[in-house]
Amino acid sequence: MKISKVFALPAAVLISVTALHASVPIIVATPGHMRASMNLVTEAQDLIKTGDVAGAKRKLDTVLQRDPTFWPARYVRAQIYSSQGKYDLALKDCNEALRQDRSVVEAALLRANINARLGKYAEAIKEYDFLVSLHPRNVTLARILSDRAWFRATCPNASFRNGQQAVKDAKAACSIMIWKDEQMIDTLAAAYAETGDFNSAVQYSSQALAVKGISPDSTKLFQRHLALFQQRKPVRL
Repeated sequence: MKISKVFALPAAVLISVTALHASVPIIVATPGHMRASMNLVTEAQDLIKTGDVAGAKRKLDTVLQRDPTFWPARYVRAQIYSSQGKYDLALKDCNEALRQDRSVVEAALLRANINARLGKYAEAIKEYDFLVSLHPRNVTLARILSDRAWFRATCPNASFRNGQQAVKDAKAACSIMIWKDEQMIDTLAAAYAETGDFNSAVQYSSQALAVKGISPDSTKLFQRHLALFQQRKPVRL
Protein backbone atom coordinates (compact mmCIF):
# COMPACT_ATOMS: atom_id res chain seq x y z
CA MET A 1 0.00 0.00 0.00
CA LYS A 2 1.30 3.41 -0.87
CA ILE A 3 2.02 5.73 2.03
CA SER A 4 0.07 8.94 2.03
CA LYS A 5 2.45 12.11 2.40
CA VAL A 6 2.77 14.05 5.79
CA PHE A 7 0.71 17.24 6.06
CA ALA A 8 1.91 20.73 6.93
CA LEU A 9 -0.39 22.28 9.49
CA PRO A 10 -0.07 26.07 9.73
CA ALA A 11 -1.45 27.63 12.90
CA ALA A 12 -4.45 29.15 11.16
CA VAL A 13 -7.82 28.16 9.85
CA LEU A 14 -6.34 26.25 6.90
CA ILE A 15 -4.53 23.06 7.81
CA SER A 16 -2.69 21.47 4.95
CA VAL A 17 -1.65 17.97 5.83
CA THR A 18 1.21 16.41 3.78
CA ALA A 19 2.40 12.94 4.76
CA LEU A 20 5.11 10.63 3.65
CA HIS A 21 2.19 11.02 -0.91
CA ALA A 22 -0.05 14.08 -1.77
CA SER A 23 -1.14 17.18 -0.01
CA VAL A 24 -4.71 17.59 1.08
CA PRO A 25 -6.23 20.72 2.65
CA ILE A 26 -8.31 20.38 5.80
CA ILE A 27 -10.34 23.29 7.08
CA VAL A 28 -10.39 23.59 10.85
CA ALA A 29 -11.72 26.37 13.05
CA THR A 30 -8.81 27.52 15.19
CA PRO A 31 -9.84 29.41 18.34
CA GLY A 32 -7.14 31.49 19.96
CA HIS A 33 -6.59 29.07 22.84
CA MET A 34 -5.79 26.31 20.36
CA ARG A 35 -3.07 28.18 18.48
CA ALA A 36 -0.28 26.97 20.74
CA SER A 37 -1.28 23.38 20.04
CA MET A 38 -1.51 24.12 16.33
CA ASN A 39 1.97 25.66 16.41
CA LEU A 40 3.38 22.48 17.99
CA VAL A 41 1.70 20.35 15.33
CA THR A 42 3.21 22.58 12.63
CA GLU A 43 6.63 22.23 14.25
CA ALA A 44 6.14 18.46 14.30
CA GLN A 45 5.43 18.55 10.57
CA ASP A 46 8.65 20.49 9.98
CA LEU A 47 10.60 17.89 11.95
CA ILE A 48 9.08 15.07 9.89
CA LYS A 49 10.27 16.81 6.72
CA THR A 50 13.82 16.82 8.09
CA GLY A 51 13.59 13.16 9.09
CA ASP A 52 13.30 13.75 12.83
CA VAL A 53 10.22 11.57 13.31
CA ALA A 54 11.02 10.92 16.98
CA GLY A 55 11.17 14.65 17.69
CA ALA A 56 7.92 15.16 15.82
CA LYS A 57 6.19 12.48 17.84
CA ARG A 58 7.37 14.04 21.12
CA LYS A 59 5.72 17.32 20.14
CA LEU A 60 2.50 15.57 19.16
CA ASP A 61 2.50 13.64 22.42
CA THR A 62 2.91 16.94 24.29
CA VAL A 63 -0.11 18.40 22.50
CA LEU A 64 -2.26 15.35 23.27
CA GLN A 65 -1.21 15.30 26.91
CA ARG A 66 -2.52 18.87 27.18
CA ASP A 67 -5.63 18.27 25.11
CA PRO A 68 -6.52 14.68 24.12
CA THR A 69 -9.38 16.04 21.96
CA PHE A 70 -7.10 17.98 19.59
CA TRP A 71 -7.64 15.74 16.55
CA PRO A 72 -5.02 17.25 14.15
CA ALA A 73 -2.24 16.03 16.46
CA ARG A 74 -3.86 12.63 16.78
CA TYR A 75 -4.24 12.33 13.00
CA VAL A 76 -0.64 13.27 12.26
CA ARG A 77 0.58 10.87 14.94
CA ALA A 78 -1.54 8.16 13.29
CA GLN A 79 0.36 8.85 10.07
CA ILE A 80 3.64 8.39 11.88
CA TYR A 81 2.50 5.13 13.44
CA SER A 82 1.27 3.90 10.05
CA SER A 83 4.58 4.70 8.37
CA GLN A 84 6.32 2.69 11.12
CA GLY A 85 4.02 -0.30 10.67
CA LYS A 86 2.39 0.25 14.08
CA TYR A 87 -1.06 -0.22 12.62
CA ASP A 88 -2.96 -0.92 15.85
CA LEU A 89 -1.76 2.37 17.34
CA ALA A 90 -2.49 4.20 14.07
CA LEU A 91 -6.03 2.83 13.97
CA LYS A 92 -6.57 3.83 17.59
CA ASP A 93 -5.60 7.43 16.81
CA CYS A 94 -7.71 7.48 13.63
CA ASN A 95 -10.74 6.21 15.51
CA GLU A 96 -10.28 8.75 18.28
CA ALA A 97 -9.83 11.61 15.78
CA LEU A 98 -13.08 10.56 14.11
CA ARG A 99 -14.80 10.29 17.47
CA GLN A 100 -13.85 13.91 18.13
CA ASP A 101 -14.90 15.06 14.66
CA ARG A 102 -16.76 12.75 12.26
CA SER A 103 -16.00 15.10 9.35
CA VAL A 104 -12.25 14.35 9.38
CA VAL A 105 -12.23 12.58 6.02
CA GLU A 106 -8.44 12.22 6.04
CA ALA A 107 -8.50 10.11 9.19
CA ALA A 108 -11.14 7.84 7.66
CA LEU A 109 -9.07 7.51 4.49
CA LEU A 110 -5.97 6.62 6.49
CA ARG A 111 -8.03 4.02 8.35
CA ALA A 112 -9.17 2.51 5.05
CA ASN A 113 -5.58 2.31 3.82
CA ILE A 114 -4.44 0.66 7.04
CA ASN A 115 -7.27 -1.88 6.86
CA ALA A 116 -6.22 -2.69 3.30
CA ARG A 117 -2.67 -3.24 4.53
CA LEU A 118 -3.95 -5.52 7.31
CA GLY A 119 -5.96 -7.62 4.87
CA LYS A 120 -9.32 -6.27 6.04
CA TYR A 121 -10.34 -5.76 2.42
CA ALA A 122 -14.12 -5.63 2.88
CA GLU A 123 -13.78 -2.93 5.54
CA ALA A 124 -11.36 -0.97 3.37
CA ILE A 125 -13.48 -0.90 0.20
CA LYS A 126 -16.61 -0.09 2.20
CA GLU A 127 -14.85 2.97 3.67
CA TYR A 128 -13.42 4.07 0.30
CA ASP A 129 -16.88 3.87 -1.29
CA PHE A 130 -18.48 5.75 1.59
CA LEU A 131 -15.90 8.54 1.42
CA VAL A 132 -16.43 8.97 -2.31
CA SER A 133 -20.17 9.20 -1.69
CA LEU A 134 -19.59 12.20 0.61
CA HIS A 135 -18.47 14.28 -2.41
CA PRO A 136 -15.63 16.02 -0.54
CA ARG A 137 -13.79 18.96 -2.04
CA ASN A 138 -11.75 18.22 -5.16
CA VAL A 139 -8.25 17.71 -3.77
CA THR A 140 -9.54 15.37 -1.07
CA LEU A 141 -11.73 13.54 -3.58
CA ALA A 142 -8.71 13.06 -5.85
CA ARG A 143 -6.81 11.39 -3.05
CA ILE A 144 -9.70 9.12 -2.13
CA LEU A 145 -10.21 8.10 -5.77
CA SER A 146 -6.49 7.45 -6.20
CA ASP A 147 -6.27 5.34 -3.05
CA ARG A 148 -9.35 3.36 -4.08
CA ALA A 149 -7.82 2.86 -7.53
CA TRP A 150 -4.58 1.61 -5.96
CA PHE A 151 -6.56 -0.85 -3.85
CA ARG A 152 -8.62 -2.09 -6.81
CA ALA A 153 -5.53 -2.47 -8.96
CA THR A 154 -3.20 -4.15 -6.47
CA CYS A 155 -5.24 -6.03 -3.85
CA PRO A 156 -3.86 -9.57 -3.38
CA ASN A 157 -7.43 -10.91 -3.24
CA ALA A 158 -8.67 -11.09 -6.84
CA SER A 159 -12.31 -10.75 -5.79
CA PHE A 160 -11.61 -7.14 -4.74
CA ARG A 161 -9.66 -6.16 -7.86
CA ASN A 162 -11.32 -4.27 -10.68
CA GLY A 163 -8.88 -2.94 -13.24
CA GLN A 164 -11.38 -1.02 -15.34
CA GLN A 165 -12.82 0.79 -12.34
CA ALA A 166 -9.30 1.44 -11.06
CA VAL A 167 -8.42 3.10 -14.37
CA LYS A 168 -11.58 5.24 -14.18
CA ASP A 169 -10.83 6.33 -10.59
CA ALA A 170 -7.16 7.01 -11.25
CA LYS A 171 -7.87 9.04 -14.40
CA ALA A 172 -10.40 11.14 -12.51
CA ALA A 173 -7.87 11.75 -9.72
CA CYS A 174 -5.13 12.73 -12.17
CA SER A 175 -7.50 15.09 -13.97
CA ILE A 176 -8.46 16.83 -10.73
CA MET A 177 -4.77 17.33 -9.94
CA ILE A 178 -4.09 18.55 -13.50
CA TRP A 179 -1.72 15.60 -14.08
CA LYS A 180 0.87 17.05 -11.71
CA ASP A 181 0.72 14.45 -8.92
CA GLU A 182 3.30 11.75 -9.61
CA GLN A 183 1.81 9.31 -7.13
CA MET A 184 -1.58 9.41 -8.81
CA ILE A 185 -0.03 8.98 -12.25
CA ASP A 186 1.86 5.96 -10.95
CA THR A 187 -1.43 4.60 -9.61
CA LEU A 188 -2.95 4.97 -13.08
CA ALA A 189 -0.04 2.96 -14.46
CA ALA A 190 -0.74 0.19 -11.94
CA ALA A 191 -4.42 0.28 -12.88
CA TYR A 192 -3.64 -0.21 -16.55
CA ALA A 193 -1.34 -3.09 -15.66
CA GLU A 194 -4.21 -4.78 -13.84
CA THR A 195 -6.30 -4.57 -17.04
CA GLY A 196 -3.45 -6.18 -19.00
CA ASP A 197 -2.64 -2.98 -20.93
CA PHE A 198 1.07 -2.97 -20.14
CA ASN A 199 1.93 -0.51 -22.91
CA SER A 200 -0.19 2.14 -21.19
CA ALA A 201 1.24 1.06 -17.84
CA VAL A 202 4.77 1.69 -19.11
CA GLN A 203 3.69 5.02 -20.63
CA TYR A 204 2.20 6.39 -17.42
CA SER A 205 4.92 4.94 -15.22
CA SER A 206 7.46 6.82 -17.34
CA GLN A 207 5.31 9.96 -17.08
CA ALA A 208 5.30 9.68 -13.29
CA LEU A 209 9.08 9.41 -13.27
CA ALA A 210 9.32 12.53 -15.46
CA VAL A 211 7.43 14.77 -12.99
CA LYS A 212 9.78 17.47 -11.71
CA GLY A 213 10.82 17.43 -8.08
CA ILE A 214 9.86 13.86 -7.17
CA SER A 215 11.60 12.41 -4.14
CA PRO A 216 14.38 9.82 -4.33
CA ASP A 217 12.13 7.30 -2.57
CA SER A 218 9.35 7.84 -5.10
CA THR A 219 11.83 7.51 -7.95
CA LYS A 220 12.99 4.13 -6.66
CA LEU A 221 9.40 2.96 -6.16
CA PHE A 222 8.32 4.03 -9.65
CA GLN A 223 11.37 2.41 -11.20
CA ARG A 224 10.42 -0.88 -9.52
CA HIS A 225 6.91 -0.56 -10.88
CA LEU A 226 8.19 0.26 -14.36
CA ALA A 227 10.41 -2.81 -14.32
CA LEU A 228 7.37 -4.96 -13.47
CA PHE A 229 5.32 -3.46 -16.29
CA GLN A 230 8.14 -4.00 -18.76
CA GLN A 231 8.05 -7.66 -17.72
CA ARG A 232 4.25 -7.58 -18.22
CA LYS A 233 3.60 -8.09 -14.51
CA PRO A 234 1.09 -6.19 -12.33
CA VAL A 235 1.78 -4.65 -8.91
CA ARG A 236 0.48 -6.39 -5.79
CA LEU A 237 0.19 -5.00 -2.26
